[in-house]
Amino acid sequence: QVQLVESGGGLVQPGGSLTLSCAASGNIRSAYRMGWYRQAPGKQREMVATITTNRVIYYSESAKGRFSVSRDNAKNTVDLRMTSLKPEDTAVYYCRAETVVVDGRAGATDHWGRGTQVTVSS
Repeated sequence: QVQLVESGGGLVQPGGSLTLSCAASGNIRSAYRMGWYRQAPGKQREMVATITTNRVIYYSESAKGRFSVSRDNAKNTVDLRMTSLKPEDTAVYYCRAETVVVDGRAGATDHWGRGTQVTVSS
């Protein structure tokens, strides 16, 4: 069974930095796109940054210039380096893996992690 486990969330002051990490496990052969989404209280979940196996990257407008996404295809991990954090970045951050191919299983599926809380506050 495919599992995504996030780590690295926490409390940080405005202007600070934080790095989130996500590790996917479960006999994964490939995961075409991995990335980060977030959901603030009372708001819909939104894309923050995504990266494909061939390093095509998308950022939300709010993430551009402040956040950096990277991945290790061999380890099926994806990181999100966040700098110049603002109170409005406070949210639960979710890792997502799309078009995941598992050894011995036909087809491809999408998966979400359980999320990690990021709170930006003084």
